[in-house]
Amino acid sequence: MITIGIDAGTSVVKSVAYAEDGAELAATRRPTKVDHPLPGRAEQDMDEVWDAVATTVADLVTRLDDEVGAVAITAQGDGCWLVDGDGRPTGPAVLWNDARAADIAERWAADGVLDALFRINGSVGFAGLPHAQLRWLAAHDPDRIAASERLLSCGGWLFHQLTGRLAWDVSEASNPFLDARSGEYSDAVLAATGLERARRLLPEVADGADRVAPLTRTAAERVGLRAGTPVVLAAYDIVSTALGAGVTEPGRACTILGTTLCTEVLGEDPLLDREPVGMSVRTPMPGRWMLATATLAGTEVVEWTCRLLGLPGPADLTGLAEQATSGSRGVLLLPYLSPGGERAPFNDPNARGGLHGLSLEHGPAEIALACLEGLALVIRDCLAAAPTEPTELRLTGGGSANRLWRQVIADVTGLPVVRTTDAQAGARGAALTARALLADRSLPEVAAELLSTSDAVLPSADRAAHDDAYERFVAARETARAAGWFRPAR
Repeated sequence: MITIGIDAGTSVVKSVAYAEDGAELAATRRPTKVDHPLPGRAEQDMDEVWDAVATTVADLVTRLDDEVGAVAITAQGDGCWLVDGDGRPTGPAVLWNDARAADIAERWAADGVLDALFRINGSVGFAGLPHAQLRWLAAHDPDRIAASERLLSCGGWLFHQLTGRLAWDVSEASNPFLDARSGEYSDAVLAATGLERARRLLPEVADGADRVAPLTRTAAERVGLRAGTPVVLAAYDIVSTALGAGVTEPGRACTILGTTLCTEVLGEDPLLDREPVGMSVRTPMPGRWMLATATLAGTEVVEWTCRLLGLPGPADLTGLAEQATSGSRGVLLLPYLSPGGERAPFNDPNARGGLHGLSLEHGPAEIALACLEGLALVIRDCLAAAPTEPTELRLTGGGSANRLWRQVIADVTGLPVVRTTDAQAGARGAALTARALLADRSLPEVAAELLSTSDAVLPSADRAAHDDAYERFVAARETARAAGWFRPAR
């Protein structure tokens, strides 16, 4: 049976076909546009995202010699994808990195609301989550709220386009609306955020066998598949990517080097009593939660540094970074460059980045390496906030292909770094979910059969220097916060 895994990211949609033995048969991709109509805004045309998915699947099908037995979807998480009673968009999707609700999230943080919600849903809220965005829309665009019948996610929107069902995956409902332990919508969350009237917008939660629905005839004609083909709504991208990297047993960890840097550990409990940080997200495996800390800035920091230094692309940046010595001769980059601030491993919508330790002796090579090291220091920061101490770190995402960055991450974290040999871990994780669900087998069992990894990159023996760099990194951040530098210009 051929399984197609769809990974609808923020900037690129990828569709991948897998053979029965797990071998990748073919892949297609298409970029998607993010609109920024005003400073701090991030939106997408929902029909354009669907068109990108349909086009990649239709393209892929023409390359296959055998029938497709299932389609599985994973997609970018969070944000606000609103539709009317006919399932049509009532406006553009408000994305996870949109900052318009930053004042609301900041007020909730100051009032203790976010800490209280953490004890219910296991996640620290921020401006890119639908509860804050719904509050903003209620205040500034009430007509859109009135015209909307359901709140969806990107994955839920695509599931609807393929099957006609209005639902979202339990992983997406987890943050912020579910009670982490019961798996049910929490009235306490809605009350604390002033969203009691928005209860009507919350869709069906898909979990277990409810994740599966047949492909409609209309969608089948659009994508070139047989009507009735099972469509599986997998967990959203950070969870599916971790599963595709082999994080299927408690205590395993991975970092996704993508638009966000998402560091995750699989746990057996949502750990609602811990220091509020990151999020506890339900997975397709019963009794398993992905304990994740997802930053708001990741590979976009690499792209920003390329523009700053006048470099054509990331490969040129790593080539330049190789000319510098480890530690960048004292230069530190605080990579908090998202207009929405930062959410992991601390929550501050006003967080801002900076270069520290510069002198006339430093040049572009040190800044290039400081970019990679700064992002690696954020990964270490997230691991320090994790409830367990992993013995290795699995890497996925576009940045994981670069050996220098893998070595930098190994050196900074002190962990062996293992890269999955699969270039599309998100699509792979979605396909594994479909395989396990449709065959009534466990995900760890299926993953053990179909996944492989590269040899580990080992950390350098000079731990003292990297420990010192981490201490200086944390001190620089706290100094910046105390001095009021984490305050955007008005």
